[in-house]
Amino acid sequence: MSAEDLERYEAELELALYREYRDVVSLFRYVVETDRRFYLANTVDVQVRPVEGSDAYVAVHLTDAWVWDLYRPTRFLREVKVLTFKDVNIEETVPADFDPGDLP
Repeated sequence: MSAEDLERYEAELELALYREYRDVVSLFRYVVETDRRFYLANTVDVQVRPVEGSDAYVAVHLTDAWVWDLYRPTRFLREVKVLTFKDVNIEETVPADFDPGDLP
């Protein structure tokens, strides 16, 4: 397999993953981004845990999740636990029937 074939294969995988994401994003309530992965989830629990003599770490527990990962055969996950010393971004998705005129 040539380098060009490998690049084409990875580009096809990325496109298929993006299409899957586009199809499933409306099924989830939260978007969660860590330093290593990108997740969709319906429940998110975040705990900041201190470490004696060091910075705190973040424990994130996700249930009913989907993970953005090109090489994972199964992207739908029942439960995910993430431990990190880095930033975690969590956003609530906007429902399809959301009307900005409803805001106060």
